[in-house]
Amino acid sequence: MNIKKIVFIVVGCICLALGTVGVVLPILPTVPFYLVTVYCFTRSSEKLDNWFKGTKLYKKHLESYVKKEGMLVSTKVGIICSVTLLMGLGFFFMARKAIWVPCIILGVVWIAHVIYFIFGVKTISSEKVVEEAN
Repeated sequence: MNIKKIVFIVVGCICLALGTVGVVLPILPTVPFYLVTVYCFTRSSEKLDNWFKGTKLYKKHLESYVKKEGMLVSTKVGIICSVTLLMGLGFFFMARKAIWVPCIILGVVWIAHVIYFIFGVKTISSEKVVEEAN
């Protein structure tokens, strides 16, 4: 096994762990970590890729997005809330020290993020996900 595959496996496992913790803790965003996990596992090992794509976590949080069908409202809200919380903390600490340029950049990134998830990612109903699972 070459170094590149080992790095992808290690990064994929770390992101899988962080994404799984994010399911329970709203501070960590689940979907971005799972997207990196899919990317890494796809490039490292077919067995890991197939295993991860067969888990309930993948099917619940990512499958519809990866298939370009969209995301559940609850998933979108979770992503927006966790990113808002994390960026808000960064904004707060930078604003306390009067570091304004990064605050402006962070604000623009946050607005772009919210616009993307509200208007750029299609919203699907939970019934559609249940139908596909059966």
